[in-house]
Amino acid sequence: MTPAITAGLGAVAGAIIGSFLATLILRWPEGRSVASGRSVCDHCGTVLGPLDLVPLASFLARRGRCAHCSGRIYGLHFSVELACAVIGGIALGQASGLEGAGWAVLGWGLLTLAILDWRHFWLPDALTLPLIFLGMTLGMWTTDVSLLDRAIGAAGGYGTLLVVSLAYRAWRGREGLGLGDAKLLGAIGAWLGWQALPFVLLIASLSALLVVGIGFVRGAKLDAKTQIPLGTFLCIAAVPGWLLMLILMNHGAG
Repeated sequence: MTPAITAGLGAVAGAIIGSFLATLILRWPEGRSVASGRSVCDHCGTVLGPLDLVPLASFLARRGRCAHCSGRIYGLHFSVELACAVIGGIALGQASGLEGAGWAVLGWGLLTLAILDWRHFWLPDALTLPLIFLGMTLGMWTTDVSLLDRAIGAAGGYGTLLVVSLAYRAWRGREGLGLGDAKLLGAIGAWLGWQALPFVLLIASLSALLVVGIGFVRGAKLDAKTQIPLGTFLCIAAVPGWLLMLILMNHGAG
C-alpha cells in the first residue's frame, strides 16, 4: 500500500480509538464504567445510536449538540478523536507495519495520559505500566534502541524521579511528586532509551516553566502548594526530546 493509503487507514483507526479514549478520559476519573453499558447522552440519558457515534462526523453534523435534547456535547470528544486521527495518520503514513503501529500506540497512550494528568493530576498504573511493557516489546520494532538501553531507560527514568520524590518528601514532609510521574518517565525510557531522557526532562521542565510563567502574567496565584501536572509536560516532551537527541547525535557524528 502507498503511504497515502496507510496514512488514511491510520487516521480512521485513530479516530475510532480516539472515540473510546475520550470516553475513558471523561468517565474513568468519575468511577463510571468505560467498557460496559451503552453509550448515552450525558445530558438526557438517551441511548445513542450508530449515527450518533461516528467519530468526528457525528459531532460536526450535529454541530456539537445532542440530536435528542440539543444539549452540548463535550468538545473533548471531538478534540481527542481529531488528535488521535492525526497521530494515527502521521505514524502510519511515515512508517508501515509494526513500526508505524508502535508510534501510533505510543502517541495515543501519551495523549491520554497527558489529558488525564492535566485535568485530574492522575497517571493511572493501568496505563503507565502497560506502556512500559509495550516499550520493551512493540518498541523494539519502533525505535532503533537496544533492549539494554530500553531496560536502563525504564529503570533510570523511574529511579530518577523516585529519588526526587523521596528527597522532596524528606525535605518538606509532604508529597511533591507522584510516583505516576516516575512510572511515566520509565515508560518513555522503555520506548526511547535512556539517552533521550535528559532531553525529555529538559524540554518538559522548560515547557512547564513557560506555562507557569504565562499563568503568573495572567494573574494566576502561585505558591508552594500550586500543583503542576509534570506528567502532561513529560508526554508533550517525549517525541521532541527523542528528535533533539537524534539531531545532536547526528551532528556530533558528522
